[in-house]
Amino acid sequence: MSFLGQEQQRAAFERAGFDFASYRKPGPWTATGKRGAASNAIGFLRLITGRSLGRDLLAEVKKAPPDLVVIDCLLFGALNSAAQAGLRRAVLVHSLYDAVDRKMASGAPGAVARMTGLRPRRLWAEADLVIVATLEELDRPSHRGSTVKLNYTGPVLTELARDIASPAVPPTPTILVSLSTTYVAGQAQVLQKVLDAVRDLPVRVLVTTGPAVEPDELQAPANTALHRYLPHAEVMPTVSLVVGHGGHSTTMLALAHDLPLVILPINLMFDQVLIGRIIEEKGAGAMLPSSSPPAKIRAVIEQVLADDAYRSEAERLGKAIRASRGRRRLRSCSSR
Repeated sequence: MSFLGQEQQRAAFERAGFDFASYRKPGPWTATGKRGAASNAIGFLRLITGRSLGRDLLAEVKKAPPDLVVIDCLLFGALNSAAQAGLRRAVLVHSLYDAVDRKMASGAPGAVARMTGLRPRRLWAEADLVIVATLEELDRPSHRGSTVKLNYTGPVLTELARDIASPAVPPTPTILVSLSTTYVAGQAQVLQKVLDAVRDLPVRVLVTTGPAVEPDELQAPANTALHRYLPHAEVMPTVSLVVGHGGHSTTMLALAHDLPLVILPINLMFDQVLIGRIIEEKGAGAMLPSSSPPAKIRAVIEQVLADDAYRSEAERLGKAIRASRGRRRLRSCSSR
């Protein structure tokens, strides 16, 4: 198995023992690059609709013809090249299909793709397989009549703790705060508001800033420990609540550890609001605007911590996620 991606991903894949090749002309956009909103959006659109990634894909395929090519659902240019070359291919949807369909295919990225001759839904529908790596219960695809056939595997969680069948509730409430690893303008300010919100609460707070925010940008209260990175699977068994941005990976991992969430979406262009909304509707957490003042954030955190119904619903969803065995089902789908 080999991977094609951005150069900044090389070390992680090679540490895991995989062959890796980088795009030759990926463009200036990277997930952690700090830039203005306009240049960020333009760079992202060029990445997903550009033809250069497809040319790189075909060049790698010529070196070692694969049995199956698995392509990110948002890389429309690469999907198009694979289709034209007649490659056996699987589309990987790494969030709610509803979010990908509504925000990407029907949103600005889809409109830009169509202007360049690409049809996202057609590219998905014509693939040999469409894999959706989320819990089907949480997805509400608005694709009635669509020809896209979805295969749900459940979340694919590489970090899941081994023993969380009966997680203990920490004697001192502990909050894990983790926002996006992708750079989004204003994220540091949202983190600071969360820190201000928990300042006087009788809780222990763990904050992971990720590569997009410098820890020294933040003023942490005495009950808070700032970390650039912590393995979430190692700390979640000791946590009572996760405060996040609604990213799919962190949200699913929190639920898999039976943890309720408080969600403050920061990037409104993709899946975060839809994920926050379904978590709130299910009763496994609460969502509020990232513009909320510290007092409001504090009140919602206290509410979710105090009401056992939130944790009960998170436990129910967590049991369903663990039972889905996403990693095993993904391997099964890919070997068809």
